[in-house]
Amino acid sequence: MDTTEDLKLGIVRGVSYGVFGPPGVFMPELRALGATVARVYFTWNQVEPEAGRYDWTAVDALLAQLEPDDKVWVTVVSASRWATVAPTDFLPASAAKDSTAYSLFVAALVAHCGGRISYWQCNNEPSNAGLWSGSADDYAAQAVAFAKAVRSADPKATVVLGGSGFDMLSSHPDSEPRAFFDTVLAHASEAFDLFDIHLYDSPPKIAGHMVDVRAMMRRHGVAKPVVVGEYGGPTLLGFPKLEPAMQQVMMEAFGGQNPAMDSAELAQQSETPDRTAMRMLYSRMASLPPELQMFMQGCPAELEAKRHRIAAREIVMRNLLAFAEGVRLTLCWNLRPKCRTIAIHTT
Repeated sequence: MDTTEDLKLGIVRGVSYGVFGPPGVFMPELRALGATVARVYFTWNQVEPEAGRYDWTAVDALLAQLEPDDKVWVTVVSASRWATVAPTDFLPASAAKDSTAYSLFVAALVAHCGGRISYWQCNNEPSNAGLWSGSADDYAAQAVAFAKAVRSADPKATVVLGGSGFDMLSSHPDSEPRAFFDTVLAHASEAFDLFDIHLYDSPPKIAGHMVDVRAMMRRHGVAKPVVVGEYGGPTLLGFPKLEPAMQQVMMEAFGGQNPAMDSAELAQQSETPDRTAMRMLYSRMASLPPELQMFMQGCPAELEAKRHRIAAREIVMRNLLAFAEGVRLTLCWNLRPKCRTIAIHTT
């Protein structure tokens, strides 16, 4: 029987450890917050910038700060300037041009870590077009190759399927994101040990999400434990009345273009579209609804205090509701947002 001793509370480090700057030390801070699991991302390009040449700088920076009781979840992002269908060193991830090269990379990474990583995940939220550039079949094939490589290099490791985000959890039964995961489960049912979901929308929906993903797995003869690889709140998802204001700003800033997500291209831009959107938003801050202002840096003190109260309450609520549904591992998003696409201050 499960007890409270089985529960694991973790924190996600962020999506760009060592990508936009030197990999820093963060595990002491994470331990001080009471977390028992850390989730970190590594990209293919980061570890193998050229075919057959490995750079272990970021990986070794992580390993050097681990203590014996630390548990780590690594999300491996198949982003590469030379090895993937969509060349980039950051996002979106895509399928490998050569599956053998991908398997060798994953096996080398896992072997280098020497059994010190507890959980290995194949990419993140693959049904999200901004994070995965490819089909469900592409992802399923890659998930199979990933699991085989991980298990061959570290038989004790736990393999996690790419997370199910808001796009899938909040959609109708016939939606494209749900069809995506149906395809993955049909073709890669043995390629994972844990099914990862990300909880950002209204806490009362958590129980329903658990029912949905377990039913989805059962349709394909799968019964794997569900974990929460990300959660957080409050978010804008909890304030649907704010959507028109955000949509207007985003449409004006992006103008139909697809922003580059390679680190070199991002660095060369004087101002990326997402930063333009945030600058425009901040220029209108005084006229924005208080519910939106409270997510912004420099908001009135009473609004910031309100956001902190809601955040503290939701950390407790989201965990208790997930634990009540049988979840035993949750990770809060995030310790330190480094991704350049994040501009609104959130807790």
